[in-house]
Amino acid sequence: MESTQNLQRRMKSVGNIGQITKAMELVAATKMRRSQELALGSRPYAYTALEIMGVISRLSNGNGSGNGETPPPELLTERPVAHTALMVVTSDKGLAGSFNASVLRRFEQYVRDNAIDLSDPKYVFIAVGQKAKSYLEHRAHAVSRSFVRVGDFTRMAEIDPISEYLIDGYLGRGFDEVISFATHFVTALRQEVFVRQLLPISAEKIKESAEMLIPASGRYSQYIDIESFDGEEDVEYLIEPSPREVLEGLSRELLKIRVYHNILEANASEHSARRVAMKNASDNASDLSQNLSREYNKSRQAAITNQIIEVTSGAQSMQ
Repeated sequence: MESTQNLQRRMKSVGNIGQITKAMELVAATKMRRSQELALGSRPYAYTALEIMGVISRLSNGNGSGNGETPPPELLTERPVAHTALMVVTSDKGLAGSFNASVLRRFEQYVRDNAIDLSDPKYVFIAVGQKAKSYLEHRAHAVSRSFVRVGDFTRMAEIDPISEYLIDGYLGRGFDEVISFATHFVTALRQEVFVRQLLPISAEKIKESAEMLIPASGRYSQYIDIESFDGEEDVEYLIEPSPREVLEGLSRELLKIRVYHNILEANASEHSARRVAMKNASDNASDLSQNLSREYNKSRQAAITNQIIEVTSGAQSMQ
């Protein structure tokens, strides 16, 4: 049986670890609730932004009530794909369960399914989060741009560097499409990794994104009806000062909203996964502490019993 001194040291170590994981669980729970509230609260705006994107796309292509004379904004214009940007969104820190691993596994699956050669210079890699940056750099992939410390971002202005880089890269012909790999928040216990095409913007991709974002039940499930994306109703729009200027500016802002929403979803998923991981660690530390406490009591009781036996034996021998 292990000595009481060793058991005491182990109990102290486990107790300290339990206190740390419990504190991290409480911090993660607070951040999770905040990120969850922001992500859920932003969904109506994201749905409206996606719907407006669909309207702009139809009007620009002459498929809606517009006459098609206005050339579509370049962000809505598809062109031959010479370079593809792959944006991987992870966290900066670990201790978040399978959050980062699930994103990276989905990225690797996409690479395999599409037979992508990651050493091909036609692919541009954008890392959001320290884990994505380390993952891509470790595999000798050239990271075009990396963004870190976005896990606690809550304001749209904080996302501007990411969206501006995507817009400038697309307009500057640095890449011809942008594919993102990010986690979608479903519940506190469930997160899913979605692959989304951010650029170029098209009505089909907009509808697909809306269908992925809208929950099947619960809060915001009323947005499941997205028939307005089909453009069957004739609506007359009056655009001032000119359709071209309005569409160019609006397409930029709507893309920023979409990127902002993706980051909020990823942040809510990260803190939810970390809270669950820390809760499991705290529970395991509590169970281990109880087991060590029982072992310690048994060891101490055995030592006391041996001492009593020795005293009794000594008394009997003296008689």
